[in-house]
Amino acid sequence: MRSRHHMQFMCGEGPRQERRFMRMERGFGRRGGGRLLEQGDLRTLVLHLISEAPRHGYELIKAIEEMTGGAYAPSPGVIYPTLTMLEELGQVVAATEGSKRLFSITDAGREALAPAKPALDIMLARLSAGPSRDAIMPVRRAMENLKMALRMKLGNRGNDAETMRKATAMIDDLVHKIEEL
Repeated sequence: MRSRHHMQFMCGEGPRQERRFMRMERGFGRRGGGRLLEQGDLRTLVLHLISEAPRHGYELIKAIEEMTGGAYAPSPGVIYPTLTMLEELGQVVAATEGSKRLFSITDAGREALAPAKPALDIMLARLSAGPSRDAIMPVRRAMENLKMALRMKLGNRGNDAETMRKATAMIDDLVHKIEEL
């Protein structure tokens, strides 16, 4: 049985459903035992990483991507508002270094992080339990090869309806096989 999100994507319900499906495939959805990061986890994780050492926003993105084996890298549109919120809460302070801002934890940030320690330990274990970047890279390479083959084949205006039908059937069959793994 295919998931509701998969069916929304397959039925072409728009880019929002497509992004939701892609997040699911990156391990950000409910498949495989729960979400990678629950609501509020990113704020705690960012605060934890800054408590280890002062960091720039880009360094936080890369640290989280590394922690998850490449399965998730928060976008700047998620990281920087989180940093702004932490700064407004007085939990981090930013120092300007050229065009970059270096964030450091404050005493209020350490106090806020202390009661979250048990949940943080569980989250860090969950993040590190995923597949390594080395395990994910061959799958990503194969995905890119498939995308390129589709662009080259389906981008040809001379393709007829039968070619499109065959390509669609092949992709649907492959998706079904992957879901059964």
